[in-house]
Amino acid sequence: MHVAVGSTNPVKQRAVERTLAEFDADVVPVAVDSGVSEQPSSVEETITGAKNRARGALEETDADYGVGLEGGATRFEYAPGARLVMWACVTDGERLEVAGGPSLRLPDSVGARLDAGEELGPIMDDRLGTENVAEAEGAAGALTGGLTSRARALSEAVACAFGPFVTTHYEGGRVGRR
Repeated sequence: MHVAVGSTNPVKQRAVERTLAEFDADVVPVAVDSGVSEQPSSVEETITGAKNRARGALEETDADYGVGLEGGATRFEYAPGARLVMWACVTDGERLEVAGGPSLRLPDSVGARLDAGEELGPIMDDRLGTENVAEAEGAAGALTGGLTSRARALSEAVACAFGPFVTTHYEGGRVGRR
């Protein structure tokens, strides 16, 4: 299985490799534009970025699948505070599947800075005294005390978006396992 990931961020590549390990997948990063703002601020914008990355990665390569991953921050009507959300998209050029990963409440001070137009990665670096936390444990790892990580959270979204491609439980599904 040859898979192109629409990002050169090593955490996103690791998330896909981790998810598809049992398939012995060849996962390659591809620099593509998400077509959305650096800090998506809605579920719609975050999903659009994931779709654009998946399509772009597939178009730029001869891969079997293109995968797009996008993190964003949003607010939900029935949950308090700003939320970190992660979405994945998988396409084989014909089908396109989208799935979300976990959502995580952000500290109010982080939410306020997001509302003021700042990006989550630099906010977290400033808060933690780190550099490029987005390429390490991510906000998800820092804010859960290591109970999860950015790669693990993204891999859940990838697994759910890949499901229809690797099982026969969906209309038009195929068996891709072993």
